[in-house]
Amino acid sequence: MRRFYFLILTGIQILFIANAQDLQTPAPSPLGTLTQIVGVTEVSVSYSRPGIKERDIFGSLVPFGELWRTGANRSTTIKFSDDVRVEGLEVPKGEYALFTIPGKNEWTIIFSKDIGSGTSDYKQEDDVARFTTVPVKLDKPVERFTIEIADITDNSARINLRWAKTEVTFSFTVDTDSKVMAQIDQLMKKPDLKNANIFFQASYYYFNNDKDIKKALQWAKKAAELQPDGYWILRLQSQIQAKTGDYKEAIKTAELSMNAAKKAGNDQYVRYNTESIAEWKSKL
Repeated sequence: MRRFYFLILTGIQILFIANAQDLQTPAPSPLGTLTQIVGVTEVSVSYSRPGIKERDIFGSLVPFGELWRTGANRSTTIKFSDDVRVEGLEVPKGEYALFTIPGKNEWTIIFSKDIGSGTSDYKQEDDVARFTTVPVKLDKPVERFTIEIADITDNSARINLRWAKTEVTFSFTVDTDSKVMAQIDQLMKKPDLKNANIFFQASYYYFNNDKDIKKALQWAKKAAELQPDGYWILRLQSQIQAKTGDYKEAIKTAELSMNAAKKAGNDQYVRYNTESIAEWKSKL
């Protein structure tokens, strides 16, 4: 009988231990990840996010003048899907460890190709880029260390590092135009291309970036031919025609776009075309 009770108690203990192993509690420095498309380049950041927790941070917990892994637990990493320029320095596509050397009046930002290294294994010869930036004092403290990608355009963005009452920022640029133009050139060489969306996207890019307006119009017409009910395609075609000064043809195309939009129940495009037609008629 004693052996029977012993087996029951042992089983309960094993079950308790197994359940305890599944217990999830908040991490002191939770993992943070972010991904952002800048132009056509994907930028990804992975880092741990320590909190202030009533501690003095920069100059104390994170000493001035010493290499910091820019987070907790492990090195922060940043990955670019294409070549970029960070503060004017060339950084090839790939993944890098983001180290910093905080200072009271100046920070050093480091991109290292050794993503597995910590501060103890860091070697300066692995640097891909190293530059300095000036920290800014914030009015309100940021509890959790935060990295964000902000001020995004088709060709650039800024990376902000914020913790406690300190913010550090740096910028990077991407060569979006060269990549997009290469894609368009390659696709347009296909003799059997019959994808209305590709013709539309190519036309829109040329129109929106002041490229060859004749090609933009040619591709818009091809897209409309492949998808006659595409009111958004006809809308673009009319805008291109207006840009060339051919307001009569622009009005005709806008009317086609408006009618197609009415059939599709898209009141927004009906309004767009109505306004444009009124504007272009005033220029005749």
